[in-house]
Amino acid sequence: MMNGSTGRRSGGSGRVRAASAALCLFAGALTATAAGASPAAALTPPVAITADDLTTWQTNGIVWSMAATEGTVYAGGTFSTIRPPDAAAGTSEQPAVNFAAFDAATGAPTGCSLSFTLSSGTATVRALALSPDGGTLYAGGQFGAVNGVGVSNIAAVDTATCTPRQDFKIAVSATVRALDATADTVYLGGDFTSVGGQTRNSFAAVTTGADLLPWTANADEVARAVEVTPDGQHVALGGDFFTVNGTTSHALAVVDATTGALTTSYPGFIPNTSTVQDLTTDSTGLYTANEGTGGGVFDGRIAIDLDDYQQRWRDTCLGATQAVLAHSGVLYSGSHAHDCASMGGFPDQPRRHLLAQSVDDPTLLPWFPDTNDGIGEPVGPRVMAQTDKGGRHYLWVGGEFTTVNGAGQQGLTRFADGPDTGAPWVPNVSLSTVTPGQIDVQWQTSFDSDDGELTYRIYKDGASTPVHTTTGYSLFWDRPQLKWTDTDVAVGETHSYRITASDGTNTSAKSPAQSATVASSTQAYPARVLSDGASLYWRYDEGASTFAADTTGALNNGFLRNAPAYRQTPAAIAGDSTAIGFDGASEYAYSNKRHPQPTRFSVETWIKTTTTRGGKIIGFGNLTMQNSTRFDKHVYMTNEGRLVFGVNSGGRRTVTTNGSYNDGAWHHVVATQGPAGVALYVDGQLRASNFLYTSNENYPGYWRVGGDNLANWANRPTSNFFAGQIDETAVYPTALSASTVSAHYALRTGG
Repeated sequence: MMNGSTGRRSGGSGRVRAASAALCLFAGALTATAAGASPAAALTPPVAITADDLTTWQTNGIVWSMAATEGTVYAGGTFSTIRPPDAAAGTSEQPAVNFAAFDAATGAPTGCSLSFTLSSGTATVRALALSPDGGTLYAGGQFGAVNGVGVSNIAAVDTATCTPRQDFKIAVSATVRALDATADTVYLGGDFTSVGGQTRNSFAAVTTGADLLPWTANADEVARAVEVTPDGQHVALGGDFFTVNGTTSHALAVVDATTGALTTSYPGFIPNTSTVQDLTTDSTGLYTANEGTGGGVFDGRIAIDLDDYQQRWRDTCLGATQAVLAHSGVLYSGSHAHDCASMGGFPDQPRRHLLAQSVDDPTLLPWFPDTNDGIGEPVGPRVMAQTDKGGRHYLWVGGEFTTVNGAGQQGLTRFADGPDTGAPWVPNVSLSTVTPGQIDVQWQTSFDSDDGELTYRIYKDGASTPVHTTTGYSLFWDRPQLKWTDTDVAVGETHSYRITASDGTNTSAKSPAQSATVASSTQAYPARVLSDGASLYWRYDEGASTFAADTTGALNNGFLRNAPAYRQTPAAIAGDSTAIGFDGASEYAYSNKRHPQPTRFSVETWIKTTTTRGGKIIGFGNLTMQNSTRFDKHVYMTNEGRLVFGVNSGGRRTVTTNGSYNDGAWHHVVATQGPAGVALYVDGQLRASNFLYTSNENYPGYWRVGGDNLANWANRPTSNFFAGQIDETAVYPTALSASTVSAHYALRTGG
């Protein structure tokens, strides 16, 4: 990990406003010297915080709010006890009624203990903010007393003595959900309609002595965030509202810090189905956390320039962002993001709850610690805070989660700028001897939770010194294939290879040894596939891994999902090593790369099955981790064993074979589409075609093998997934001719 500098100030709703945070950039572009490395050459700020969580005390409920200063972190929420790290729920607990204070560097509670209560109903602390000097902690929520001292949904605490201030009392009619403070003013937002007996709808301002100010920013719906800008001249407002002071401005507005007058409105800027849950600033930007419901929602984050309050960027990840925090040029966020494909991130993955982006660019950075959704209104993280102690930077996260990085941890967690203790995943390796006189060493790049660029070292024949070292960039959803060719070999020799991945601090174990014998002659079948222009060619010769190596120069590798049966023999082609077996229930493969719509294409593969449940053999779909919602350009088998080739072109258009091919023998299947329409070949012969079907559905997607959605397609089989063996899968950017297909089939001489 690389460390960055930081400024530290308390900010709205307990977040830190890093007013002087410097944007740190790598001195040069990330590069990958191996063929096929991901083009990650864009300059990105270093993520100063590691993904390794530190031991932290826990709560027995939800943490909704935090504030941090001088090495102390204050947490408020809906909980009644705290307990040590690793302690199971209900054990080793000590009272902490909706509030606790912790040492930022140790994660242990301090001596500050406060009890926020309500005479009837459930009390909760929804907002915390510190005065600029750190001497006063302001708390908002739904509560009627602090340590027995009567208050009305807002209170001030002297941090030196950890006692409620008797001189700060004002009645707020309903829940306070957001706070920010300057040296003389406290801004609040929430559900209320009156403050101090006077009308204030959702937003208000009081003096540090709790006198109501004439500042007025009335909104028509709930307020959820307030953030004073670094220059102190404006206040950004976030929430559910549609108007501020009678003017249309949905979910976001900027008002004058002295009067509350609307200075920047945002009509139509955020969809009506979405809200702003949190706001944070740094020296140049205002950043929003957004949550939506229903169709057409916006769940991502927006960066706004402070000089003109116009959008710098927005991402379109789906998954209810709850918290944002800017630190050292990086915007950290808490959400339950599950699909960021629309802005170049991960597609339809299981939820990822903690993300990082440059404050200048929405591209996701390589920082992926994770929580679960947890309890209550399951989202996971709800709030973030940052502070320094002992020369280290600490990022605290609170919420309703009950696990962090896969281990039990409830309500609170924290991360720091070191030490980095997590090693990258062990690389998945495959060897190819298609070309005589050499061995191609191919591997799937690894994943490290807080580093994108990794260093790979290849060890040959058990040596302790690597024969080759290179770098490559990868993320958990984008693990490109890398390749190195060993020409220091002789025909007939057998050599073994192992590979490690390193983030510069931690190194993975060596991959299991893979061996190959140097070929003396060209293998006819794969040579013909390559010479005919395949852009993807999976031969399935790997051992147990998630990797389907691509033999073409495109290095268009595949992910193998749910552990299909590797090294199945005999293979489809004489002299070929192995095939792969799919179970017909959940196993499949998908391409690492997301492809634009192929307007002309061919798909080719070999199949062997006795299934009577049918299933998809190969196709194009828009999702990877679940069944696609858009899917065509596919070949599937009916329950009777007939083969169907279908495209979506103003409707679902299919051609179907008369014969059945679930007889337990290997069959060669090729489907093509081009200006002459569609054609389906089996065992070198044209079996079905239609010259009218010259187009297909336009959407970006992934090539999938072994299973995907088949809903509403003609002669839909019982299963979406194919039960049987598959071998030698290839995709071409052209429609292969009948003679070429026949020539491919003729090259099979046994198996």
